[in-house]
Formats: sequence, structure tokens, C-alpha cells
Amino acid sequence: MSELLVTACAELLTLRGPVPRRGPAMRDLGVIRDGAIFIRGDRIAAVGPRRRVEALREARHADKLDLGGRVVLPGFVDSHTHLVFPESRVDEYEQRIAGKSYEEIARNGGGILSTVNALRKASPRGLAARASSYLEKFARHGTTTIEAKSGYGLDWRGEAKILHLLDALHQDQPLDIVRTFLGAHVVPPEYRRRPAEYVDLLVRRWIPSVATAGLAEFCDVYCDRGAFTLPQARRILKAARACGLVPRIHAAQFERTGAASLAIELQAASADHLDHIRDSDARALALSNVVCTLLPGCNFHLGLPQRAPARPLLDSGAVVALATDFNPGTSPTVSMPMILSLACSQLRMTPAEAISAATINPAYSLRVHDRAGSIEVGKYADLAAFDVADHREIPYHFGVNLCSMTMKRGVVIHPKKP
Repeated sequence: MSELLVTACAELLTLRGPVPRRGPAMRDLGVIRDGAIFIRGDRIAAVGPRRRVEALREARHADKLDLGGRVVLPGFVDSHTHLVFPESRVDEYEQRIAGKSYEEIARNGGGILSTVNALRKASPRGLAARASSYLEKFARHGTTTIEAKSGYGLDWRGEAKILHLLDALHQDQPLDIVRTFLGAHVVPPEYRRRPAEYVDLLVRRWIPSVATAGLAEFCDVYCDRGAFTLPQARRILKAARACGLVPRIHAAQFERTGAASLAIELQAASADHLDHIRDSDARALALSNVVCTLLPGCNFHLGLPQRAPARPLLDSGAVVALATDFNPGTSPTVSMPMILSLACSQLRMTPAEAISAATINPAYSLRVHDRAGSIEVGKYADLAAFDVADHREIPYHFGVNLCSMTMKRGVVIHPKKP
């Protein structure tokens, strides 16, 4: 079994402590200055001050990786992505610059349904190649685990194609991929005039089939204006839970629909977006274990003035996470460091809160906190090293990728060896 000593970490952000993080605990990163990690195989065997770890008998003969005074943290856990899609929507980007809204574009045949139409025609090989290239980019920015949704097929063939592809990608490349079934993304065009029939199809056939075949761990619904109503979302997610799929929900991105309350009612793993919730919603979420996943990249890309109320959520004691919402229409970024920058400058989160929200809390929302999201003995050696001496510089340098090394399960995956 391979043994590796990672040493000379100016700051080692362990994120050890309570899971999930709330309130003041969000600012406690478990920092070890001049730290080191001893790795055996794919797991962390020891972590602590450099002098103590280097003195361990088993560490003396291990291969050595000297990081030269960099900041090291757990690999980012990106808990909301739409990884598999066939092409960009750059035309819509230009239309928004000219003044059209996201909803106007959708009504005119753009938006999610334009990606659906393109994906239905795309070959699995082409989709796999595109997704693989993006996974490499995620790794270059320090991400080691992602959640990825279906939702761009909206017929059984297309949805199954995405979920099978995500399983193959999980097996064939280093990053861990957690799968979510999002058949309830929007109503597909063939059911536009009979959405109740589509909900019946999801509840009676597709969700049981996904669960029985083990194609996903979670089920998501886009509950918002122009997508699915609250009663429809409740029915879909209750069916998913009955089949063993854990609920997630797109909530209150464009208007307050009651989806945040539904997330609490159904004990969802996460409620995502939350741009239009009220303080009363924040307080209710704080009394639950629902992870409030904020997606500032979407607001930035769309140029939306409304932003998620991060401070009321944090100050109420809610469990807050951050994610890229990587997708071709509203947030085409793979950079969690950029998301940290937006969280700090636009949502008024501290750098420490943002890092907790990008590591241990999203790991909790994906039910992988027993093996990812912190640097602790027994967990996977999933690490990201940054060319800074102070962790606050990671969000401070916005739009700059300072990730110099990413390690997944004890293997350096960025930079790749020649």
C-alpha cells in the first residue's frame, strides 16, 4: 500500500468538528499552521502539526510531497451541477445583454427546452467527451466531488442516457459523481398542454424505474414560476421518497412559491437558490436539517439584482452551502473559488464561512460527509492546495485560479503527470 507525507502546509484547513456546520461554527476551519498529512493508500492516516506528523515512524519512509508553504483544504464538494449538456447557450447570453430577460428567452423557445432539444439529438459519445473535459476543469479548480443532475432529456430515453453516462463517468475518471434525477426540470414540449399527465408519468413510471435500477441517489424538482407548482412538486417528491430517493428542490429562484417550506416538510437534503425567501423562511430553515444551497454564480451571470439572503440564514443558524450551478444557460462556471469570491463580495459571507459552505456542508447535503468535506483520519485524501499563504486570499483574488494541486483519494490529479 502506498504511503505519502504531504508537508509544509502554511495553513492546513481541516474543517474538523461538528457536521453540519451552523452559526459561529461556520467560521471555525480547524486551522493547523505549518501542518502535515500522512496518507496511507486512499485514506488519511494522520494529520497535525508538521513536526509531530513527520516524527511518526511510518511517515519517515513515505514518499514526500513538499507544498512549500501553500494553503491546503479539503477538496471542494460542488453539490449542484447540470454536468451533461450538448452545447453552450451563448446566443441567449448576448440576448440578455441586449435587454431580454431569462423568462422572455424561454417563452421564445430558448432556455432549458433549447438544451433539451439539442440533447435528444446528441450522441452519448459526444456528451461524454464534453462532460469529461469539464470534469478535468473542475479538478483544476480544486473540486473533488460533484453532484450532477439529469433534466435535459425530459423523455425516458434522454433521462436514462444522462444517468447512465454519469455512472460511467463516475467509474472512469477520478472525481466522485453523485447522481440526481431531475425529470421534473420543466414540463417537456409534448406535455405542455397536459402537465398533469407528465407528473403522473414521473410518479408512476419514471421515479420507480430510476430507483429500482439504482440510477440515482436523489430526486430534484424545479418548483418555481414557469416550472412546477407546489402541489406538483409535493406529489413528485413524496413519490421519490417512497421509492428510496432523497428529495432535493430548486426553491424560490424567481418568486416565493412555498418550496422552502416544502423542503422542511419532506426533510429534503437541500433547498437550492432561495433568492426570494423571507426572514421567516430563514428562521424555519434554521430549525431543520435542510441544507440551504446558495448559487451566486447564477445571479451574477444573469445580472439579477436579487440575491439569496445569506446573512439572515447564517445568523439564524441554518445549514448553508455553496455550489456552482454549472449549466449552459445561467451559470457556465466550474470554478468554486469564483463562487467563494461572489459569496464574500455579494452575499457578505466571511471567507471562513464560504469555505465551510463549499466543503463540509455540501458533503453533508450529499450524504458523503463520512468520507469527504474535511481533512480527518479515516476520510479520503481529497485535497486542494492553493498558491497563497492565507486562506482569505482564495476569494480575495476573484477570477484567478490559484489552485496548484488537487488530490483525489491520495492521487494527484492536477497537475497531471507528463
